[in-house]
Amino acid sequence: MGLCSCCCRCLEIMCAILLPPLGVCLRHGCCSMEFWISVLLTILGYLPGVLYAAYVICSVDPDRVRRRGDSDDDYIYVA
Repeated sequence: MGLCSCCCRCLEIMCAILLPPLGVCLRHGCCSMEFWISVLLTILGYLPGVLYAAYVICSVDPDRVRRRGDSDDDYIYVA
């Protein structure tokens, strides 16, 4: 993971703390299921929105999900 990738992820996490759907939108786009789940959780409560956004940004690889299409195993865990 390069320096630019690390800086981008840090920026996404900071955006996710301030406004959870924005951080998810930067990582996955505004038409993804992850984004709409983040919007719903943020409406229901700020903390669940932040926790979900941090989880999605840190552990779900958006490129892998798009390549595979519709599959039962959509989440790829990265460290």
